[in-house]
Amino acid sequence: MTMWKTMTGITLAVAMTATMGCTAFAADSAAESFDENMSGKVAMAGSTSMEKLASALQEAFMEKYPNVTVTAEFTGSSAGIESLEAGSVDIGNASRALSDDEKKAGIVENVVAIDGIGVITDKDNKVKNVSADDLKKIYSGEITNWKDLGGDDEAIVVIGREAGSGTRSAFEELLELQDKCKYASELDSTGAVMAKVVATPGAIGYVSLDVIDDTVTALTIDDVAANEENILAGKYLLQRPFVMGTMGEISKQSKPVQAFFAYLNSDEGQKVIKSVGLIIPKDGAETASGAETAEASSDAASSAASVQ
Repeated sequence: MTMWKTMTGITLAVAMTATMGCTAFAADSAAESFDENMSGKVAMAGSTSMEKLASALQEAFMEKYPNVTVTAEFTGSSAGIESLEAGSVDIGNASRALSDDEKKAGIVENVVAIDGIGVITDKDNKVKNVSADDLKKIYSGEITNWKDLGGDDEAIVVIGREAGSGTRSAFEELLELQDKCKYASELDSTGAVMAKVVATPGAIGYVSLDVIDDTVTALTIDDVAANEENILAGKYLLQRPFVMGTMGEISKQSKPVQAFFAYLNSDEGQKVIKSVGLIIPKDGAETASGAETAEASSDAASSAASVQ
């Protein structure tokens, strides 16, 4: 059930809005078909950006199914997928699309939410908006001082994630910056990026939208804020899927894993997803109609061309 392709952020919103409703189970009726007294385990590993989601689902699911143990490790997207391939976990969490090689290995890409990637600076930075082109130039090392963007005469300290991070992979792909970024620091978690930006004058970094708080400033990109409305409208550039990969289709997994995905697709599960600041297109209900998708695709194509 492949539901996402790597493309520009704008086209991505259209494609994901058209496909997110297509999951293996039909909402609450499927969830109710599982015995709440069943026992077993569900083991997850992967993206640090998905920690809030995985932890919230872990707690809520175990409350509903108290005899099922859910474990979650936050090792990074690529490490989580490797654990899945090795058979040491049931679900590999990735905050990016799966690669063709990963899919060829039999991993199914189960998209459970959409997340925006926020670009953040320290609170004292006077720059509040950047163009997509200038953002690329910051991360490629072409722009090195905030005064070139209307800010103070202050060096730009470029913060990013480590190689293998799903957030880094999505950010670089969406801006066409693969192997071009000039990082001052490459950090191994979302929290570490937040802390570094807060503590470093002139710093800029990127993090999952759901962790942004009032200790940093979230920049607008091309005067578009990173919020649910703009992401669903296809206006905000930096967005990516949250994937819970399985080896083979969900229907082939153990009963506890099947129940976990059924819970994800239930009204109760989708409330948990929303509670941690993530986005479910169309409220997780119907897929977009062909007419809506065609119209949105046309708009996205025009918008995408303008940022390339």
